[in-house]
Amino acid sequence: KGEIKAELDIDKSLWFFDCHFKGDPVMPGCLGLDGFWQLIGFFLTWIGGEGKGRALGVKELKFKGQVRPFHKKITYQIDIKKYITRPTHMVWGDAVLKVKDKAIYFAKDLQVGLFETLTWDYGKDPATDPF
Repeated sequence: KGEIKAELDIDKSLWFFDCHFKGDPVMPGCLGLDGFWQLIGFFLTWIGGEGKGRALGVKELKFKGQVRPFHKKITYQIDIKKYITRPTHMVWGDAVLKVKDKAIYFAKDLQVGLFETLTWDYGKDPATDPF
């Protein structure tokens, strides 16, 4: 269906290197995963979708390497597998995160949706969310 690519410059001054981990700095793996979801959400709005973005899941996730402060750049690459616009805008895709052209994070069946009817529920049952 399509492909999304994005790059992030890596610098030792990035906030997470000071605290994750002391004396052994590495980008948290969850930030790489969230980057996949954020990029798909950006894509959904770029193609005209409206609403609040929500990460809806990932079927499989593997880490085969680390992002360290001496790396210069990381590349996000997402292969769009499915896209729908009704009842809401949603995308499913597979993704890799690369360092020095080597894939180190792998995600299968990422899912992101945009929702126009979400409201702040002030502590009500999270299982009743409309997605």
